[in-house]
Amino acid sequence: MSLTPRTPAGAIRSEQVGRVVDVYGWVHRRRDLGGLIFIDLRDRSGIVQVKFDPANAQAHAIGGELRPESVIHVQGPVQRRPPGTENKELATGEVEVEARDVTILNRAQPPPFVVNDDSPVDEQVRLRYRYLDLRRTRMARNLQLRHRMTKAIRDFLDAEGFLEIETPVLIRSTPEGARDFLVPSRLKPGHVYALAQSPQLYKQLLMVAGMDRYFQIVRCYRDEDQRADRQPEFTQLDLEMSFVGEDDVLDVIERSFAHVWQKVLGLAVPTPMRRITHAEAISRYGVDKPDLRYGLEIHDLSSIFGRTEFKIFRQALDAGGVVRGLRIPRAVGGKEIDTLTEVARAEGAKGLAFWHREADGWRSPIAKFFDERALSQLQEATHAEPGDVVVAVADQVEVASASLGAVRKATARMLGLVKEGLFEFVWVTDYRRDHGRPPSVHRAEAPGPRAANHRPAQGARAQLRPGAEWHRARLGQHPNPRPGVAATRLPGSGHLARGGGKALWISPDGLPLRRAATRRVRLRPRSRRHAGGRRGNDPGGDRLSQEPAGRRADDRCAGSRGSETTP
Repeated sequence: MSLTPRTPAGAIRSEQVGRVVDVYGWVHRRRDLGGLIFIDLRDRSGIVQVKFDPANAQAHAIGGELRPESVIHVQGPVQRRPPGTENKELATGEVEVEARDVTILNRAQPPPFVVNDDSPVDEQVRLRYRYLDLRRTRMARNLQLRHRMTKAIRDFLDAEGFLEIETPVLIRSTPEGARDFLVPSRLKPGHVYALAQSPQLYKQLLMVAGMDRYFQIVRCYRDEDQRADRQPEFTQLDLEMSFVGEDDVLDVIERSFAHVWQKVLGLAVPTPMRRITHAEAISRYGVDKPDLRYGLEIHDLSSIFGRTEFKIFRQALDAGGVVRGLRIPRAVGGKEIDTLTEVARAEGAKGLAFWHREADGWRSPIAKFFDERALSQLQEATHAEPGDVVVAVADQVEVASASLGAVRKATARMLGLVKEGLFEFVWVTDYRRDHGRPPSVHRAEAPGPRAANHRPAQGARAQLRPGAEWHRARLGQHPNPRPGVAATRLPGSGHLARGGGKALWISPDGLPLRRAATRRVRLRPRSRRHAGGRRGNDPGGDRLSQEPAGRRADDRCAGSRGSETTP
C-alpha cells in the first residue's frame, strides 16, 4: 500500500473504466498520428497506452515534447479502446488512459542503445549503462522471476520445518576445490580473510549444534576460470538435514522443485522423479546429465559386429573397445553427416560410420563389409525404418560414449527435436565406477596427470546412517558420532568421501583423524623449490605461501566471523 495515489500501469483492466487513475512511469514508445498522440507508459508491472487528445490542449502540448525514457506522471480516466483497436498482446490491451494532467518528472537524453526492445547490444555498453539495461523487458523479467523463485523456495522449506540461517562470508581459508578470493586485514597486516566458497563448515557446525534442518540462499565466491555454468560469484540454495536417509533428501528436493515450478511457471512437475544410474546415463545418452526431452538413445552394437572383419571395428573391439550407435529418425544428407563427424572427432573419435535405411535394405559405403545377418541385427537393435540413418563410433568406451553424446545433442538441435518449454527431471545415481575406473578420473591421451571429471564425493554411495549403525561400522567406537553423516570409502583412498554434504578424513586403517588445521596465509613470494604447490595455485609467478596454523607460538589469523581472533 502506498500513501501516494498510484495505480500500477500493468494492472489497469476493463473493470476500471471510468475511474480516474494516477500512473507513473517511463515513456516506452510514442506515436504521433497528426492529431492524437499515443504513448506506451511502462513501469515494473507492465505497459498501458495513454492517449493525448487535442481537446485537452495543455496535456496535448506536453505529449508532443515527450521522448523515450522520459519519466512522467499522468492523471486521467480509464477508457475502453474503440472496437478493432484492442491489443491482445498486452494485458491492458482493452483499455487506455486519457491524459488530463501530465507532469514531466525527468526529461531523458537520447539513450546509447534502444531500451524498448531486446535487440543485441555490446556487453561493455550494457554494463556501462546497467541502469538502462535493467529496464529492458528481458532483464526486468529475469529479476522478477528470480524474486518469485526465491520466495517460493523459502515458503516451501519453511513449511517443511527448515530454518534459514545466515553464515559468515569473511572466513579463514580452508582447502576446497578452487582458489580463495582474499581480503587483506587492516588490523593485522600480513593476514587475510577468505571469501567463503560455500557454507560447508558452517552447516556441519549447525548440524552438530542440533539445527537439524537448515537452508540458506547463499552467495559463494570462487577464484577460478569462468565457464558456462560457473562464474567468480554465484548464488546457490544450500540445505542440510540430520537423521535422514537418501530417499528423504531426494523427496524434499523433488517436492521443492515441483512447488517452485507450479508457483513460478504454473507447470506441474510429476513426482517422484525418474532415477537412472550413472552407468545407464553414460551407456544410453553418452553424458552424466542427459537431456531427456528427446529420444535418440545410444545402442551397444558390439555383439552385432563381434565377428566382423571390417578393420576399424575389428581394431577397436580387439583393443577392448566397443561399437556404439544411434538412430537418427529422419533422412540427413552428406553435409549434415560431415557436420556430425566433426562433432564426434572433437570428442576424440576417429570418425563416424553411417548407414542409410532404405525400403530394400541398407545403403552405406561400408555396407559391403557386413553380411545380411549383421545388417538384420542392426535393424532390430536400432528399430530403424526407411528414411532413417544410423551412425556409429568404434573406440574405447569413454570416447565412444562422449562422442555419441555430443552427436546426440547436435542432431537434436539440427533436426529441431528439442521441445522448448518442456521439463524432464531425472536423478542420476550410483556414481561408483565409470567403465572400470573411478568416475572422478579421466585418462588423457597425452602424457601427464589425470584430470578430474567429478568431485570424489560424486563417486560415493551413502552406506553409513546415524545412530547405532555408526558404532557398528568399521570406524570403531567413535565417541562423538555426527548426526546425518553418510559416506563410503573410495577405492584405493585413505579417506571417506563426502556424503550428505559432509567430509571426514579417515586414515588407511579406517580410524578417524583430526581435520587439518586451518591455514594461515602469509603474503610473500614462494620459493622456486615450491613451484608445484598444492592444487589451486597459479602455474607460475609469485604465489601465496600457506603454512599450517600453530607452527609458531605467535601465529595469528583473521577470525571466521568478521572479527580478528587468535585460532
